Amino acid sequence: MSQSDHTTTGSFRRPVIELDGSSLTRQEVALVAYERAEVQIAQTARAKVERARACVEEAVDRGQVVYGVNTGFGSNAEIVLDDLKAAERLQRNLIITHAVCVGEPLDVPLVRAMMVIRVNTLIKGHSGLRYRVIERFVDLLNWGLTPVIPSKGSVGASGDLAPLSHMALPLLGEGELFYRGERLPTKVALGALPQLSTLPVKERGFELSYKEGLALNNGTAQMAASLALSLDRLERLVKLADINAAMTIESICGRSSAFREDVHALRPHHGQQRSASNLRALLSGSTFVDAPFDVIPKRLGTWQVERLNAQGTLALQGEEVVSERLQGGKPARPQDSYSLRCTPQVHGAVRDAMRYAEQVLTVELNSVTDNPLVFPELESAEQFASAGHFHGMPVALALSQLKTALVPLAAISERRLNKLVDPATSDGLPAFLIGNLDGSESGYMIVQYTAAALVNDLATRAHPSTAYSIPTSANSEDHVSMGANEARHVLDMLQDVGRVLGLELMVSAQALEVRQRIFEGSFWPELTGEHQLVVAKRAQVKALGLRPSRVSQALLNELREVVAYMGEDRALAEDVERVTRLVNDQSERIIGVAERYVGPLQ
Repeated sequence: MSQSDHTTTGSFRRPVIELDGSSLTRQEVALVAYERAEVQIAQTARAKVERARACVEEAVDRGQVVYGVNTGFGSNAEIVLDDLKAAERLQRNLIITHAVCVGEPLDVPLVRAMMVIRVNTLIKGHSGLRYRVIERFVDLLNWGLTPVIPSKGSVGASGDLAPLSHMALPLLGEGELFYRGERLPTKVALGALPQLSTLPVKERGFELSYKEGLALNNGTAQMAASLALSLDRLERLVKLADINAAMTIESICGRSSAFREDVHALRPHHGQQRSASNLRALLSGSTFVDAPFDVIPKRLGTWQVERLNAQGTLALQGEEVVSERLQGGKPARPQDSYSLRCTPQVHGAVRDAMRYAEQVLTVELNSVTDNPLVFPELESAEQFASAGHFHGMPVALALSQLKTALVPLAAISERRLNKLVDPATSDGLPAFLIGNLDGSESGYMIVQYTAAALVNDLATRAHPSTAYSIPTSANSEDHVSMGANEARHVLDMLQDVGRVLGLELMVSAQALEVRQRIFEGSFWPELTGEHQLVVAKRAQVKALGLRPSRVSQALLNELREVVAYMGEDRALAEDVERVTRLVNDQSERIIGVAERYVGPLQ
């Protein structure tokens, strides 16, 4: 598989992906999906396709009965079609009657991913369709034409029958296409192309021949494409989760021993070690982490101030008040709560689920997934085999595992967020990260509510679709994977995972800056005067040189371009929208800042 820059029109450059049927990667699928990479078919693949096609035509000529070639489909498989024209008409009927999905259209990048996966499968030379039919799929990709596919209707065996039928309709000149942002009837969209505009309308599509309809709609392309794009997105979110955790650990002045390399060598799960390594790199140079317990001031509540002042007033310069406040806001214990200490174990487990899914995907991207299979190199009696490679369970179970893994990734993020805003657990930070001297401010209180609601919603959607099969095709197809539903759920849920991580990122930035201001003695007015205890404490903190890591400081600066520090209550809706959009649409911006200092995150 080759990949290079290719100049197209004007100065626009886009990568080129050459398909050979054997080496397509997730990263290349993403390039086609999102970057509109140009697709080419390796010359070696054409001979394989044409050899398999010749095998099909020879079988028809000698009258051999082959499922899907000269028989009906599904529960009609026992019906042999002697009329060759009827057999060809059957292929068209298979596509137009199976294109019955409902719901909003799938996103264009997802459909482009489906198309490149389907082409890579068909060029392996075991499907039996004509080369020019496959070539038209490549044309559509390179011309920027994307079939309209409603999102619901696949049960994941015999593959993604209904959505792949929608995807095949434009090859017949039917259905709809997205072109330059418009949704158009296929014949209109094809007519807008110089390459086809001079052809009569009826010649802008193909008449399908033997086996071609079945080859086009039997397969796992929707599930596989969804898994590929889900992993692409989740890979960034897990890195961002490590970045979030590091900022939260610094904000809380956490203990670093939980992330030591020798500690994780004793339980060497792959993902866990990678996450711990990221945390060590991100926290390197921070003196907020492992700061002495006694230098961390604490915020007193009004009732404590009243108790400490004999007058029962809010006079905040009383020596007892100042002394109490400077005694240390972090409990003198050697370990932090699970949401901090166990971050590598939780994030690492998600990484391990991704690693398994990646292994499944790598196989699936370069496999034949239709039926029947064609083996042109064998004797005629063994050249066709009916099997079940269209069954989506391998991909569906990988998606189920990912779907479950999304919940703890979001849940531990929400727990870290909650720890920052709760004065009982924030180790000296003010309640809800706001000054709130007169009790009139809520700060980030309700941001945690939103995160909690999102996590609950994710948990309710985590039930695996693969656990419940409903038979189809008059019980001929009596066990299906439901993998397409699983795929749709995962892609939808990833958006909410990103939102939760965005909320933690926003709150941890506020917490880190508040912690800085506390150490500088500028956050609480009662600690900015010249009381001798305050002067001594400030001198002690200054001598320690307490500071966040260079990474966290750079990340804080970057985030301040998106969301300002909140010194007093303000409307937060726009802040929430900006930070969640940053995470879901531009997460590489945050990751890029971190990687400038620590190198590639694992």
